[in-house]
Amino acid sequence: MKEADFEARREQAWQEFDQLVGSLERNQKPPGVQELPRRFREVCADLALASHRMYRSATLERLNALVIRGYKLLYRQRRGGAEKVTRFVVREFPAAVRADWRLFVLCSLFFWLPFFSMLLIAGNDLDWVRAILGPQQTAAMDSMYGSQADSLSNMRKEFGSNFMMFGFYIWNNIGIDFRVFAGGVVAGLGTLFYLISNGLNIGAAAGYATYACDPKAFWPFVAGHSAPELVGMVIAGMAGMKLGIGVLRPGRMTRGKSLAAAAKQALPLIIGAAGMTFLAAIIEGFWSAQDFPIATKYVFGGVMWLLHLAYFTLLGRRAA
Repeated sequence: MKEADFEARREQAWQEFDQLVGSLERNQKPPGVQELPRRFREVCADLALASHRMYRSATLERLNALVIRGYKLLYRQRRGGAEKVTRFVVREFPAAVRADWRLFVLCSLFFWLPFFSMLLIAGNDLDWVRAILGPQQTAAMDSMYGSQADSLSNMRKEFGSNFMMFGFYIWNNIGIDFRVFAGGVVAGLGTLFYLISNGLNIGAAAGYATYACDPKAFWPFVAGHSAPELVGMVIAGMAGMKLGIGVLRPGRMTRGKSLAAAAKQALPLIIGAAGMTFLAAIIEGFWSAQDFPIATKYVFGGVMWLLHLAYFTLLGRRAA
């Protein structure tokens, strides 16, 4: 094909591509914008063909300029790290939790029912609570939250600094979330076991601190970080249950491939849960352990719970 015939045949397509790219460069959204990838591939093919046939430099430069402009528009959508994190936090994570709301309800029940059961039992019979906690943890609760104990001073003596406390909470809480998540490999039974056991243990600790220690030392301390820590644990349970479903219901896939696919689907949940645990550790190490007025700590804790409710209810609704 002669160069003149080639240009005459493709001229309209090049002009349309140029107009489409120009509109997008001006941050406009022209009709047919969804055709940009296809038109970009066609212009790339035209450039390759023109180069192979050694057409004149003016044609090659024109096509090369169009390809460069189209490339910048298409691949600028590959966002940087900060933008990806923002998109995940603001849209993808809350949307992922809301998409599996049934799992959220299930995991919440397996955690909160044991928690409140132990909290209620503690008001009538502390022997059950002591049996759950064991003598070592009971003694630690007496030391930290007993009526004669200064819990904030004791924590500073034990850890030495707020940063050391933060590091301990990160290690401890992420370890709990990981066990809850990994337990899903055993057909979800491990996840349910860890949710129930943590609900019993945390509920027993809260009940013992309320009825055998000084509740004014315990509840203001846990109020601030309770929302991200406990909700994060429930979401880690959601991720674990997705693994369990992948094992139990492989469909046409092998169980190994089904488990791998389930792990990929659970990834946003466990990453988000880890982020919530990280936030809880920051609050626990640098806010909860400070000697602020009790009312201030309660207000902060209430605001955190309301923010979490709004976050998972409202954000990410246009992620699709």
